[in-house]
Amino acid sequence: MKNLIIASTSTLHGGRYLEYILPTLKTHFKNCKSILFIPYARPSGISHEDSTAKVRSVFAQLKIEVQGLHEFEDPIQAIEAAQGIFTGGGNTFLLVFQLYKNKVMDVLSQTLKNGTPYLGTSAGSNITGLSMQTTNDMPIIYPPSFQTLGLIPFNLNPHYLDPDLQSKHMGETRETRIKEFHAFNSVPVLGLREGSWLEVTGEQIILKGELSARLFQQNKNPEELASNSDLSFLARL
Repeated sequence: MKNLIIASTSTLHGGRYLEYILPTLKTHFKNCKSILFIPYARPSGISHEDSTAKVRSVFAQLKIEVQGLHEFEDPIQAIEAAQGIFTGGGNTFLLVFQLYKNKVMDVLSQTLKNGTPYLGTSAGSNITGLSMQTTNDMPIIYPPSFQTLGLIPFNLNPHYLDPDLQSKHMGETRETRIKEFHAFNSVPVLGLREGSWLEVTGEQIILKGELSARLFQQNKNPEELASNSDLSFLARL
């Protein structure tokens, strides 16, 4: 049975890394003495070692050990044996490229479907959807496929921003970009605002955090979903 925390971000403005969601993680990983961190997204281009060290320092507060996937000779075996798994943020194109390069996309999906507790933030959340096509990231490298883990029956747009009517910025809004996606794709997209996350237990998907989320469906007006909404209905569309 799936047991997932899918968060828009790792860090709220003015806060520390994972600070806002740490109480939830304490419960989520309560049966884990160690977790496996997947550092492939390389936030800001930092090394796997530095990224893992940052995660290790936070989870030490929960008395949970952290090992990076890059530390193992056999990444498939490491994923299958993990007590819990965390994939952090960074560049989704790079993350997906590395998951395919190391031949772990399918085994990661199956392991999480079997119930290994998972935390994803930003890029690590993007990959829980049906595809990575609604990421905000630059295509710095070309993965062999946009298909991702398929753990939830829709796509995500983490760090979702509402249009700022006072802004002089002339580029596309997030809503415009998602409409462009829906010109060619029927997959629903959830705009997940900062400080929000999804709790997935089996096939139930509950929106958590103080803010609403914005649901986009092809040929429909966007819909606001309040905190604690059940999104499981999207599996039936």
